[in-house]
Amino acid sequence: MARVDRPAREPDPEDDYAPPSPEPAVVHGSTTSLDDADVPHSLRIAAAWSWRLIVVGLVGYAGLKFIGLVDVVVVPLAIALLLTALLGPAVGWLLRLHLPRSLATFLVLVGGLAAVVGTLTLVVNQFIDGVPQLTEKASAGVRQIQDWARTGPLHLSDKQVDQAIDSAQDWVNDNTSSLTSTGISTAATLFELLTGLLLVLFATFFFLRDGRKIWRFIVRLFPVNARWSLADAGDASWATLGAYVRATVLVAFIDAVGIGLALLILDVQFAFPLAALVFLGAFIPIVGAAVSGSVAVLVALVGQGWVVALITLGAVILVQQLEGHVLQPLIMGRAVAIHPLAVIIGIACGVVLAGIIGALVAVPLIAVLNTGVRRLSRRRPEIPPDAVVVTAGSGG
Repeated sequence: MARVDRPAREPDPEDDYAPPSPEPAVVHGSTTSLDDADVPHSLRIAAAWSWRLIVVGLVGYAGLKFIGLVDVVVVPLAIALLLTALLGPAVGWLLRLHLPRSLATFLVLVGGLAAVVGTLTLVVNQFIDGVPQLTEKASAGVRQIQDWARTGPLHLSDKQVDQAIDSAQDWVNDNTSSLTSTGISTAATLFELLTGLLLVLFATFFFLRDGRKIWRFIVRLFPVNARWSLADAGDASWATLGAYVRATVLVAFIDAVGIGLALLILDVQFAFPLAALVFLGAFIPIVGAAVSGSVAVLVALVGQGWVVALITLGAVILVQQLEGHVLQPLIMGRAVAIHPLAVIIGIACGVVLAGIIGALVAVPLIAVLNTGVRRLSRRRPEIPPDAVVVTAGSGG
């Protein structure tokens, strides 16, 4: 049947509607179809951000799950990177003396290992020698607390005090099985601990000796156009990590010396072990200093009484204020300056995800990412079309 074209309906003047007038097509540079033009610009931007954030979140979650599965390898490698950033300048100094790279790396690694083992041996020996005396003073402190509970403002009877002690003993007895199982599980992971320690040593050795070659190999895996930016960001991030680790070691050493001298002057037990604890705690900014300082005050309270404990508290606060307002800004500098809120959030996330190790690597990871992202987002200077490019090896 032949198609018959009918004339279009003429609009009636009495109708309360009229055919829509043709509107010019709206074309946006950010749309791929005319349908997208009908969506508000703000909604299109929000949707674009949303699906990209979802993809990034899924990739990040998958990455964290993968790291959790191979944490036995990832944690030693992270520690090895921190040690490499710390010991790298020593290797460079030996190389300037024209020592072979392998020999220089070996000497630095053995020297660092000897320093750590010697310090741990001294700490353990002092701790073993002082435990009996500290136990006696702790028992005397418990008896003083019992007397204060009876004669102080609480006015507890002997029966109530005995019930409180029995409750504490019952709690310990009830949790003995869990404590024992924890010890058994810890003994079962001794092999993993030794394996991780060996991996740290070997990885540190090869990072110190062949770190530049390894990084160049990784950069060559990326497209040619991205290699320059990635190499520049990597070099800047590594410089930031090295500056952070060395500055943290210096600040931690000053903190340990200051608090250790105060403990020696006040004749507090375990002065050297507590100073070593302060040194280790300083690697976890803000939180580590507070925890190690609290332990020092608690030991002073048990061993020397309230007066010495308050003086120790004052010394700890003074050293920490000196660290926060003088040492950190002066030594760290602007290169690794991180806002305290970012530090707290990073440490909290690190503790939740990986415990003590997560708290240890959280802040340097934030510092490295901060520098790397800034370098990657920086625009490269454009070369004028009429500029003369001089390549290596060209004569002039």
